[in-house]
Amino acid sequence: MVDNSNHANKAAIDLNQGWVAARASDVSQGGKELTTGEVIPAVEPNTPWIKGVVPGTILTTLLSNGLIADPLYGLNNEAIPDMGDVGREYYTFWFYNSFELAAPIPEHGKVWLQFRAINYQAEVFLNGHSKLLSKGMFLRHTVDITDWINSDGGVNRLAVLVHPPDHPGHIPLEGGQGGDHDIGKDVAAQYVEGWDWICAIRDRNTGIWDKVTVFQTGPVRLVDPHLVATFPSSTYTEAQLWVTVELVNTASAKIKATISVSATLEDQESLGTSTISATQVVEVNAKSTLQYSLFPILVENPALWWPNGMGEHPLYKVDVTVEAGGFSGLSDSWSHMFGFRHIASHIDTATNGRKFEVNGEAIFIRGGNWIVSDALLRLSKERYNAEIGFHAAMNLNMIRIWAGALAERPEFYDACDRHGLLVWQEFWITGDCNGRGQPPSNAEWPLDHELWLTCAYDTVKLLRNHASLTLWCGGNEQHPADDLNDALTKALVIVSPDSGNPSQSIDGTRLYIEGSLWSGIAAGNGLFRDGPYTIQIPENFFTEYYYSYAFNPEIGNVGVPNADTIRSTMPPEAWDPPDALAGEHPNATWFYHKYIAYADGQNLIPGQIEAFGTYNSLDDFCEKAQLVNYHQYRALIEGWNTWMWTHYTGVLIWKTQNPWPGLRGQMYDHLLDQTGAYFGLRYAAEPLHVQLNLLTYNIEIVNTTRTTLTNATLQAIAYDVDGNTPWSQTFPAVTAASKKTLIVGQIPLFKSINTQPVYFLLLKLSSSTTTLVSRNFYWLHPIPGNYLQLAGSYRSQKIDVKATATSKVSDDKLSYNIQVLVENRTAVVAFGLRFRVHNGNATGVDKRVLPVFYSDNWFSLVPNETATIDISFTISGKDVWPVLLFSGWNVAEKAVSF
Repeated sequence: MVDNSNHANKAAIDLNQGWVAARASDVSQGGKELTTGEVIPAVEPNTPWIKGVVPGTILTTLLSNGLIADPLYGLNNEAIPDMGDVGREYYTFWFYNSFELAAPIPEHGKVWLQFRAINYQAEVFLNGHSKLLSKGMFLRHTVDITDWINSDGGVNRLAVLVHPPDHPGHIPLEGGQGGDHDIGKDVAAQYVEGWDWICAIRDRNTGIWDKVTVFQTGPVRLVDPHLVATFPSSTYTEAQLWVTVELVNTASAKIKATISVSATLEDQESLGTSTISATQVVEVNAKSTLQYSLFPILVENPALWWPNGMGEHPLYKVDVTVEAGGFSGLSDSWSHMFGFRHIASHIDTATNGRKFEVNGEAIFIRGGNWIVSDALLRLSKERYNAEIGFHAAMNLNMIRIWAGALAERPEFYDACDRHGLLVWQEFWITGDCNGRGQPPSNAEWPLDHELWLTCAYDTVKLLRNHASLTLWCGGNEQHPADDLNDALTKALVIVSPDSGNPSQSIDGTRLYIEGSLWSGIAAGNGLFRDGPYTIQIPENFFTEYYYSYAFNPEIGNVGVPNADTIRSTMPPEAWDPPDALAGEHPNATWFYHKYIAYADGQNLIPGQIEAFGTYNSLDDFCEKAQLVNYHQYRALIEGWNTWMWTHYTGVLIWKTQNPWPGLRGQMYDHLLDQTGAYFGLRYAAEPLHVQLNLLTYNIEIVNTTRTTLTNATLQAIAYDVDGNTPWSQTFPAVTAASKKTLIVGQIPLFKSINTQPVYFLLLKLSSSTTTLVSRNFYWLHPIPGNYLQLAGSYRSQKIDVKATATSKVSDDKLSYNIQVLVENRTAVVAFGLRFRVHNGNATGVDKRVLPVFYSDNWFSLVPNETATIDISFTISGKDVWPVLLFSGWNVAEKAVSF
């Protein structure tokens, strides 16, 4: 089953428009009549047909027709019928479309219909012919429709009856982790029954949720080419490209097939070989499938692909074609972006934790957990590019795809390939739904083991050529049933080129581990040792053995978004923030959206928002929340930095994104607006970073790169709220070794100097050429933190900070790149500065332009300091008038001309 998204076929048709849909119980005709009868399904009065959304789900179809309110807004989801209550039939739908071929069928040519994924099972009808597709949410379906196509070249009528999962389950009143867990009986996403971070999805994501394509080939078809790069020596100056393809001869005679492979470096400025090519000939018997491996192609000086923060991520465009002897033209073609790199992983003897290496270099993992881009599966290349771009901009190097969600789509992996994000992909097993949850679930689920393995193997074939794909994992906090785990363990074995051809196996290059709590992850033995997931005292992250193991796959925290997002995703009656005096108990809507408090009385953590003073409005609450978000997540990663390679090998934040407007664990919200956490994390995860150990007040340099920093200068300056500098020190001639954390010195604040209760600290690290390498800024007060001195007159007496912008605008006036010079020429620190982009023509509650990339935000400038901020975004149309707004904690909001 070749993924047609990589099928380089000019005659291919993407069926992503023109669909109509109807609830099956409202349609009297069957599939044959729908595709051959005189009455053609259409959106007309007195018919059940409505506009269908494909790719999409039943809910996205209903939403686009105005038949339901937005399920993710406020408490709307409570009014939508749940499949567990109304039955599967309520969400069983017909989808209908028609198409004409893009080109005539040549002699001995074939026509194929491919669904890249359907949830959960479908019956397909085309011009009166039919086929029942297999069950399973994560399975490609490719149907030979050559004999079903209208021979006169006219319109072809397609109808698809989509059935929901067999076991949608029921949602208990108290919610729970995966509802009643029944969805675990099927091979499907499990989050749809709700979790402690999301509501239940009423249709369980039923629908044709991924691409539908019609494509043509000649008599010989290419199926799932497999590309593997190996390196004969540790210098990585020479590579072997292994290529194995499946050749399907649909003809009734033996065919001599000519296979050609070419690879072209996408960025010709990258160092390395720019073009590669090879051609071989093989005979394929009639009506048969042949797995054929080309001789390994020698590549001198390949351009190496590196993870984010370790180097560039060059990609080669690999084209594979097949010509069938005796037939004119190409029989089939395929293309894929490919990166030359070698990934290895082992248990580190120093820490007993899992350690990853790329091209022989150890990678200190700082990454995030990913659920799904959108809870209703409104997936797009553009949204993937924005979200993965955010992760790269935060300087993260790994994304873990949580098992209760999807086998992520090729477009997700394309973005990760381009941005250098390593990907840990899990299969569809969770502890809650597969044997470790309450009420009881079953470790032997799903019920159909053969189907689960079929989906797993097909997923491997779909994704295995991506450079970013790093690790296969059997499940979240659980491993698959023994027979499933054994099958994957045997199938996903790393093959050395010395012992065989790694491209001949289903995936001979990547590690498989049984679950997210095994094999050097957490305690390594399956015990629940991930977390915590709540507000923390920031200083505690720096404690030796704060986390008892080397690699934490999940550690979570707070995540309230900006006030504009609250107003955009909740009705006005829900805009009141939690009452601090009442223990931060949220209103019903905030509770439904899974709010985590910024105080924890059980663990003696006082209100971290109240540390900045009593909040008096939603805007005030959210502004203070962003400062806390920034501080919490920066401290989390910097605590791991302190113990890099001595105690820790990696950490993954729970979560870095949000599939709905949730109020916990996110660096940016569902609308793609960054929180303060995004920018705190962006600093903490810098490849070369200067930081303050909040527990010891040691100044540290963290070097995760491949090179040593020599003859550097570190400058540390403390300021009080009046702009005075009670302490400063310069550390010259600093050498920071590669992959080490270096203690450079210590600040004396709150020890010998404590006349002021709050201090600001600026750390600046410069190279031998005086180029700024890393900058970090802190607001400090002893545990547990009291920043009331930043309230009152310091905040109310606004200062004048100058912002001067220049811009470059694309020819179509849709893409903007703005550079802003920010100057603080005052005598005090300009604190908590922030840019926003609004649509000056907007009249609604939310006027923001989203997404926007900011090189920095929620930043601060000391007296007489300047900063250059880069801002980029694309507007949706010429009716959008972008306005750049600038404000800060002690800086009044103003518009900045550009």
